[in-house]
Amino acid sequence: MFQLDSLISDFPILDQTIQGRRLVYLDNAATTQKPMAVLLASRHYYEAVNSNIHRGTHYLARLATEAFEKARQTVAGHLNAATPDEVIFTSGTTDGINLVANVLALSGRIRPGDEILISTLEHHSNIVPWQMLCERTGGVLKIIPCHEDGSLDQEAFLALLNERTRILSLTWISNSFGTVNPIAEMTAAAKNAGALVLIDAAQATAHMHINVQALGIDFLALSGHKVYAPTGIGVLWGRADVLNSLPPWRGGGEMIKEVTFEKTSYNELPFKFEAGTPNIEGAIALAAALDFLNGTGLSAIQKHERELIRSAADALSSIPGIRFYGPDDRAGALSFNVEGVHQYDLGTLMDQMGVAVRTGHHCCQPLMARFGITGTVRASFAVYNTDKDVEALAEAVGRSVAMLR
Repeated sequence: MFQLDSLISDFPILDQTIQGRRLVYLDNAATTQKPMAVLLASRHYYEAVNSNIHRGTHYLARLATEAFEKARQTVAGHLNAATPDEVIFTSGTTDGINLVANVLALSGRIRPGDEILISTLEHHSNIVPWQMLCERTGGVLKIIPCHEDGSLDQEAFLALLNERTRILSLTWISNSFGTVNPIAEMTAAAKNAGALVLIDAAQATAHMHINVQALGIDFLALSGHKVYAPTGIGVLWGRADVLNSLPPWRGGGEMIKEVTFEKTSYNELPFKFEAGTPNIEGAIALAAALDFLNGTGLSAIQKHERELIRSAADALSSIPGIRFYGPDDRAGALSFNVEGVHQYDLGTLMDQMGVAVRTGHHCCQPLMARFGITGTVRASFAVYNTDKDVEALAEAVGRSVAMLR
C-alpha cells in the first residue's frame, strides 16, 4: 500500500484552507490536482528545454524533440500499444472523439442508413460529434438504454447490434454515475458484428489498468487533466492498420511529406494526425503523470479509491431522503440527490464548509432526463483523498441538508 500521508504532501494545492476550513477536494472527475513531479516537469521544459520540435537541428530543438517522443513512448507503454506510432497527441478526449468522427465522415465509411451505437451514459463529447457525423452522412444514431441502477442493458445492446452498425463508441466509466461498463465483452460482440470500437477513457485512465491490445478495441481517447496532468493535452490511440486506412483531418505543418500548389502528400503515423505545433510541454507533463501513477501503483490506487467510495455511500446513507445513482460497484464518483433539496443549493453550502463537489448535469443531460432529474451532487475521488475527507463530506452534506429543509 502506498504511503498516503507523504503522497498528499506531494500535491501543494491541497495545503490550503477554504472559508477557514481545510480544503476537501472531491471534484476529481472534473479535473485532478497535479503532483510535484508533473509541476516540475512543466517548469523544467520551459526553463531548460523550450523549443519547437522535429524541424530544428540546434541543441534545444533536439532536446525538445527527444523529450516529446519519449513522452509518446511512455504513453504507448502505459496503454500497451503495439507501437508508439499509434499514439496521437490531442488536446483531450473531446478532441480525440471529434478526430475519429470527422475522419470517418471524410473516409466515406459512413453512408445513409449506417448506424452509430452509443449509450445513455455518455458525456456530451461522446454524443454531439456522432450527431454531427450523422447529419453529414445520413447515418443513424442508436442508443443503448440503461437500467434503474445505472448499468447498461446488455440484452438491448445485443439486440441493437446488426450488419448496419459501423461503430460502437462507449464510455468505460460514467463520469456522472461511476458505472463501469464491461468493455471487453461489449467490444467482442461489436467486433463480431463487424463494427469499429472507440472507448472514451477520460474517467477510466486514472482508475483502471488499460491494455488496448487485450481489449481488442480500435480507438481509445483520454484527457491528461483527468489523470494528474495539465489541461490541454490528451491522447487518441488507434490501431495502426485502422489509422493508416483513414484520411487526415486537419491540414498544416508536420502532417505532410511534400507540398506543392498542385498536390500534397501526407506524412506517416502518428504525424498524419498531428497538424501544427503540438502541446509539447503538455505531452512531457502527461508522461510524468503516468510515471507518477504507475510508480504509486494503479492496483493500490484502485483499491484505495473504491474503499473511499463505499465508505462515503455508507456514511451518507443515513441522511433521510438521499438517493444514490449508479450501481453499488462504482469507480471514481458517487452521485446523489436529497429529496426536497436542490443540488446547486447543497453544493453551495458545502463549499462554505470547505468541501468541493460538482453539481448539475455533468455534461450528461440525456442521462439526467432518463432519470427525470436536472442534475446531481457528485463527489469524485482521487489518490490523495482520505477517510477524513469522507467524514468531512458526510458532515457537510448533513449540516447543509438540515439548513435547507
